[in-house]
Amino acid sequence: MKGATDAWTLLAIAGLAAMTVLSRCFFFILDRHWDLPDWAHRALQYAPVAALAGVVVPEVVMANGQLVTTWQDARLFAALAGVAVYFWRKSVLQTLVLGMAVYLPLHLVLGW
Repeated sequence: MKGATDAWTLLAIAGLAAMTVLSRCFFFILDRHWDLPDWAHRALQYAPVAALAGVVVPEVVMANGQLVTTWQDARLFAALAGVAVYFWRKSVLQTLVLGMAVYLPLHLVLGW
């Protein structure tokens, strides 16, 4: 049975590798130039923001798989400070620095 499992594992790896290569090289394989429609260009402008929000927001508002139910959470204050400084200065670096400057004392000193 171990030989069959190994063969299926190798087959699955080879199939996944082939699908990865095909999907990543799809636009190079075509023989003619291919343009995205305008609606797709507009949608791709928002994709990084949507992906970032999808990662950051759950990390800020949830702890151990549950919604944060108390206001005494350092992540909430750090996120609010980061959002405020971003809209004020439009600087990602200053957003990160201020967010961490708010988060660390609250987390380390107060234990939030």
